[in-house]
Amino acid sequence: MTRGNPLPKRSLGQNFLQDQGTARKIVSSLEAVSNVPVLEIGPGHGALTRWLVDTPAQIFALEKDVWLALAVKSQWPQVTVLAADAMRFAWERLGGPWSLIGNLPYNVASPIIWDVTSRLPRLFQAVFMVQKEVADRLTATPGNRVYGGLSAWVQSHVRIRRLFVVGPEVFRPRPKVDSAVIRLTPRPPETNRPDGPALRQLLNTCFQQRRKQLKTILRPVWSDTIADWLHSQGLRPESRPEELSPPQFQTLAAMLAASKS
Repeated sequence: MTRGNPLPKRSLGQNFLQDQGTARKIVSSLEAVSNVPVLEIGPGHGALTRWLVDTPAQIFALEKDVWLALAVKSQWPQVTVLAADAMRFAWERLGGPWSLIGNLPYNVASPIIWDVTSRLPRLFQAVFMVQKEVADRLTATPGNRVYGGLSAWVQSHVRIRRLFVVGPEVFRPRPKVDSAVIRLTPRPPETNRPDGPALRQLLNTCFQQRRKQLKTILRPVWSDTIADWLHSQGLRPESRPEELSPPQFQTLAAMLAASKS
C-alpha cells in the first residue's frame, strides 16, 4: 500500500471502482448542465470525479473519509469537497436544483436514497450505482416478491429506471454480487408530494407484517370508509400490502392522517 492508494475500509463499505470505461459510462448517464451543480456522494479515489470535472457543471463532493476528501481536493482543486457523512447530511439545506451521482456503499445505499428522494428540496436527477438486489427492490412493482416499503416510498417521490448491470470484476476489493446503475428523476410538478410522516408510518406498519391481511394490519384504525375505498381500488380486506401501488399507499396514508385530525 502507498499513501496515494489507501486500502478500502470495510467499516465504510468501500468498494472502489477501478474500470474507467464503466466510470465514464456512469457519468455519461447523468445529464450534466452548466446551471445545475452536481454533488458526488463518496468519490473515493475519484473514478467518477475525473470524468465529472470535464462536464460543464460545477462539481461538489461529499466524502466521509477525511483522508480521501483531502486527496480529492488535492487532485482536483476545482471540486468543492465537503468532509461529511451522507447519512447525517442536511439535505434540506441545499437550495435550488441539484444533480446527484455516486457509487454508493452497499451498506448505506438504501437509507441514503430514502433520504435524498424525500428531503432534497429540488432534485434535478440522480445516477447511482448500488447493489443489484437494492436496484431490484427500488424498481419493483406491486405483486413482485421484493416490492416493499423502500419501493413504495422512493417511487412515491421519483421515477426510477435501471440503466445497466455492473459485474464485480471492476471493483477493488471485488464484491460477491453484481451492482446496477439506476437513474432517478423527479415526478412531474403537478404530482402532489406525499404526506411524509403518515406515509412512512403506514409503510413501516404494513411491511413489518407483510404476510398478514390489510384488515388485520389496520385493525386499530379499520372503518367502513377504508373498506369502501379498498373496494373502489379493486382490493379486498384480505389483500396484502404488496398489492398496493405507491399512489394507493399515499392515498391511504392521507386518509388515515385525516381521520386523526
